[in-house]
Amino acid sequence: MTIAILSPADARAAIDAGARLIDIRGPDEHARLRIPGAVNLPLDQIGDLPREGRPVVFHCKSGMRTSANAERLAAAAGEAPAYILDGGIDAWHKAGEATLADRSQPLEIMRQVQIAAGALVLTGLLLGLFVAPGFFGLSAFIGAGLMFAGATGWCGMANLLRLMPWNRRVAA
Repeated sequence: MTIAILSPADARAAIDAGARLIDIRGPDEHARLRIPGAVNLPLDQIGDLPREGRPVVFHCKSGMRTSANAERLAAAAGEAPAYILDGGIDAWHKAGEATLADRSQPLEIMRQVQIAAGALVLTGLLLGLFVAPGFFGLSAFIGAGLMFAGATGWCGMANLLRLMPWNRRVAA
């Protein structure tokens, strides 16, 4: 089964006509910014999508995750027509459609990883330049960890950050 791409205006029309809107992003992303009425069903749980026969519109942040996983999403929709929101929630918002933002929720885990990794690399570099060359090892360790995460899909820093107290507020 193929999966069609809808503009935000066409997606709005499909939703108004009864299509289900499924957000395939993680719960942390959904808790911070979401489209009203969207059901959060992360990509790793997409097989649990109830097959109701109604059309399904899938979305992510920018459209890249949905496009990259189009076959998998179409299979999850079963016989129901399946669509991808072109440009994701970013395009939806840019088109003037409503979104719900909860800035009291923590930043998405991957943004926290980027901030922490950048800060640690910069710290290792500065300490290596101004204190002792051995501190360059910190930057090398973080770089190796990021390469390992990219190669395997497992990120120790992300797992550690998920345990931090500020990340326990994410709505399920």
